[in-house]
Amino acid sequence: MKKIVKEGLPLECYVMQPDEAVRALEEQGEIYKAELCREHAQKGEPISFYKQGEFSDLCAGPHLLSTSPVKAFKLLSCTGAYWRGSEKNKMLTRVYATAFPKASQLEERLKALEDAKMRDHNKLGRELELFTTVDYIGQGLPIILPKGARVIQLLQRWVEDVEQKHGYLLTKTPFMAKRELYKISGHWDHYLDGMFILGDPNDETKECFALRPMTCPFQYQVFLNRQRSYRDLPMRLGETSTLFRNEDSGEMHGLIRVRQFTISEGHLVLRPEQLEEEFKDCLELAKYFLGTVGLLDECTFRFSQWDPANPKNKYEGTAEQWDHAQSVMKKILDHLGVEYEVGIDEAAFYGPKLDIQYKNVYGKEDTIVTIQIDMLLAEKFGMEYIDVDGTRKRPYIIHRTSLGCYERTLALLIEKYAGAFPLWLAPEQIRFIPIADRHLPYVNEIAARLEAAGIRYTIDERAEKMGYKIRQAQLEKNTVYDYSGG
Repeated sequence: MKKIVKEGLPLECYVMQPDEAVRALEEQGEIYKAELCREHAQKGEPISFYKQGEFSDLCAGPHLLSTSPVKAFKLLSCTGAYWRGSEKNKMLTRVYATAFPKASQLEERLKALEDAKMRDHNKLGRELELFTTVDYIGQGLPIILPKGARVIQLLQRWVEDVEQKHGYLLTKTPFMAKRELYKISGHWDHYLDGMFILGDPNDETKECFALRPMTCPFQYQVFLNRQRSYRDLPMRLGETSTLFRNEDSGEMHGLIRVRQFTISEGHLVLRPEQLEEEFKDCLELAKYFLGTVGLLDECTFRFSQWDPANPKNKYEGTAEQWDHAQSVMKKILDHLGVEYEVGIDEAAFYGPKLDIQYKNVYGKEDTIVTIQIDMLLAEKFGMEYIDVDGTRKRPYIIHRTSLGCYERTLALLIEKYAGAFPLWLAPEQIRFIPIADRHLPYVNEIAARLEAAGIRYTIDERAEKMGYKIRQAQLEKNTVYDYSGG
């Protein structure tokens, strides 16, 4: 590498037509790169390559003009990764490296990476006994240990209580349903690969069930339970939902992306004239929750739209319906003064959405909360209400979460606070360390008062040295009271 840098080799970009690129790569035995080029061919654009001395390779770029500016570099890691993130494919090698024009910049970056490793929830969460995973249970199926479960419980109870004050009606719906439900909603056609199927999905003569990847078609049944009028709207439905999604193994990471998760999911059924006000309330509620736990200031907003040229037939509805839904949502976002980026081809298959994004300690961005406008599913399920003038009308639907997936939120909070949660969220708020056994009666008396006040505590009665017990408590991110009585 030092030799290449010293030579100051120019990096030259050249392009090839897709079919030409595919042939050249296949001749070189680069079957995976050829596969990428075949997919890119659908865009009708040439494909870029970069040449550096005698070395040439497929790359989107951009690059430096030459290797000369690279003064400091380091190989970070070399890991295995399944092609396309699926364990069904071959394992490839992934090499991570970084480079800077100054050694000081490299040193600064390495320090930041070291800090990230110390905060990484996948490491710290296990050390603090917040969660674990077990190979024979399965990837993406974490065991939330008592401390982590307490944090999630505190968040869940808080969210449900606040939502109730905002007029949300609590629902409890099944974890699975027959394929017929998902065929009505469209998930069977658009999301089948992401679902866990119980039975043969191709045998129409036998019942086939699927674990739910979402709650919306279930909650719609609450609205459909009887005839509704305009007086019933808006109907705000909320549920702490357990969902199941068949994520590829290469996509899963700790608690950030899992195959079973719990989410503060809800759906609002409303009249058209109520859309902006209810959307605003959903956004304000999400911002309140994110702000309270300390994540809001680092969030960004993305207006996720459809791509009419999507080659995979991802979306339902007409161009007119999509243009209308997106223009309505844009008007709302602009009126509310939301600063957002546009994400093309990031919408749900039934409508546009506002994604609230957050980056983990390594800078990878994930969605933490979504608010979606649905213009299709009410018609699919035959949802109607009797308006003021006696006519039947279709309602609008908003899909939303308050705090998103609790597992992902827990992961981000671990990283945000390096495991030392704010006192109100701490699974263990106080730990007593009596100096001698004679102090236990008084400690127990104080502890009883704390318990009556709802304070979470433990008492370390082990026959260990004081210094050891204090150090252990500190490593577990606890507030320690060294108590001698009196």
